[in-house]
Amino acid sequence: MGSSPGNWWPLLSTDHFHMQSESLIGPLMQTISHQHWKVRVAVIEATGTVIQFGSGKSVDDVLSHFAQRLFDDVPQVRQAVTCVVGDWLLNLRDRYSFFHKLIPLLLSSFDDEIPEITRAAASLWEQVGLQWQKENEEDLKDKLDFASPPPAHHPYPENRPVLGCRELVFRNLSKILPAICHDITDWVPGTRVKSAQLLAVLLLHAEDHVTQHLELLLRALLRACADEERAVVSSAARSAELIGTFVSPEVFLKLILSMLKKSPSPSSLLILASVIRGCPREALQPHLKVIATELAQAHISQGSENHLYGEHLLLCVQALIAVCQEDCRGSGLQLMKVLVTVMAFSGATGLGDKVRETTDALAAVESVDSSQDLYREHVGPLMEWLAGSHHDWTVHSAELLQFNVVVTHSGPALGEALPHLIPILRSCLQPARDPAMRLKLFSILSGVLLRAKETVDSQGQFHSYLDTMMKDILVPNLQWHAGRTAAAIRTAAVSCLWALISSESLSAKQIREVQETLMPQILTTLEEDSQMTRLISCRIINMFLKTSGGVVDPDKLIKVYPELLKRLDDVSNEVRLAAASTLVTWLQCVGNNDGKSYYQSNIHYLYKELLVYLDDPESAVQDAVLEVLKAGSALFPDLLVRETEAVIHKHRSPAYCEQLLQHVQALPPAQ
Repeated sequence: MGSSPGNWWPLLSTDHFHMQSESLIGPLMQTISHQHWKVRVAVIEATGTVIQFGSGKSVDDVLSHFAQRLFDDVPQVRQAVTCVVGDWLLNLRDRYSFFHKLIPLLLSSFDDEIPEITRAAASLWEQVGLQWQKENEEDLKDKLDFASPPPAHHPYPENRPVLGCRELVFRNLSKILPAICHDITDWVPGTRVKSAQLLAVLLLHAEDHVTQHLELLLRALLRACADEERAVVSSAARSAELIGTFVSPEVFLKLILSMLKKSPSPSSLLILASVIRGCPREALQPHLKVIATELAQAHISQGSENHLYGEHLLLCVQALIAVCQEDCRGSGLQLMKVLVTVMAFSGATGLGDKVRETTDALAAVESVDSSQDLYREHVGPLMEWLAGSHHDWTVHSAELLQFNVVVTHSGPALGEALPHLIPILRSCLQPARDPAMRLKLFSILSGVLLRAKETVDSQGQFHSYLDTMMKDILVPNLQWHAGRTAAAIRTAAVSCLWALISSESLSAKQIREVQETLMPQILTTLEEDSQMTRLISCRIINMFLKTSGGVVDPDKLIKVYPELLKRLDDVSNEVRLAAASTLVTWLQCVGNNDGKSYYQSNIHYLYKELLVYLDDPESAVQDAVLEVLKAGSALFPDLLVRETEAVIHKHRSPAYCEQLLQHVQALPPAQ
């Protein structure tokens, strides 16, 4: 038989082949996963021909094998599947009954990594659509004669699939979708990726016809958006964007917001952000307030401290700002509440920079210069919002974290919010409240008081609240109570006081008023176990004495120096030096007083005690004490000379005593 293979093919009639074709499918499918790719390609092409000229019933037997070959590592194999399936869709005798099974296979090649395969799939698919369109002209007459333009906001209006392709997808969607929604949660990652990609392609074709399948779609996307494979999440988000493009916001918001209310999750927020991103501005605008208000609700904005949750919540705000632009002005407060909450929870998640960028974007659409101006606009309502719950705050309250964000980010706007700020602080800093929360609040307060002129006193009104600050907030927290937490709170309160009086926002008269109220408490905090507290207390007393202008009640002044003298025995050299410096100021106050003779016995005692420290092992302390004695030498010089000469022989080195005596001898004679 010398004829070529091409010559014997016609000898086998189509009828005979039809009867034999089904028996070939089994052996072919056993060989379709052969190790050599050329064999796999040959099998796929042979199968295409066998089914084309044989029994269409065999399509069902080969579908799963063909689907598997779409994951083949060799591009030629995937291309063979694409071409054979495309050919079936064009030429198979009973192709209409297999459309819902074959369309997903061909459209799966739209996302192939090889451009040639993608182009081949797109070309074949367009041919299929045009052919079906021609075969069904009567049925499609109205749609062909009155062709609708692409929907507003269509992502690719110039590449919109032809009517036949769109109709084929729409008419088969109810049969295709359940399988895809099932495969999108398959245990094999590759299957999930392919299914998610295919879903986006189908939605691009189905356009507004997806509305009737929305519940099924959203359930599938909710799981896909939580997938560990980034490619699945990315395609799912793309599908959600297309839902936003083609479906009315009334419809999708009802379902998505209901989903969020029942169980807020990172994936439900990602779906919301994506549909917003896909939605046309004019369609979304009437619903903007509802979305912003819903996002600001505590059960959603505080739904989780998880990084992904915060990131996706932020995506929702970013999407609203990007799509709605200036329309966001009416919802600025609600969006600020969300941003404040994300920032409050961002400590451990590192979202701070993204929140700041989003806040700047909101400032831009609200036509203010910066996020500081945004806070100025909203700080009053934000404080009112937080004040509603402050009676129940503990250190674990989300509202405390939100309060921290508002206070630390408001800058000069804080000076306008004092009527809200001070009552919250006064209530939350009472001794009966949660100690850990009070510590946190004092830490926040110290930060703003250090920059008082740029924060709480930006409007020059803080002095009106000074009395409340001292008597209702600091005095109760400076009183001694047992326990380490109570001690930490006293340290925090002392730090706040130091921040305030060193911020240069108080006048000398105001500092004298503070001194009148707080000097007794600060003298007791000199005895605290905390070195930091003792050190700051010394500095506060020094500041009090410096601003007193020498106008201090002698009996009150006399009570100060013994407490400072004790601190010269402190375990910390830093505290000892601070005490010495404060004693210099104290002696200057005595010198400025008219009746210095009233102090003679006290000064005499002080001289004797200080001379002991003039022989201290620490040279820095010796230097500091020498300065104290020099500062007080003009008060009673003869007394000081007598006491110095009485102890000079007891000192390890007479050098410091000699320096002191020389200083006294050089003093001008007393007037």
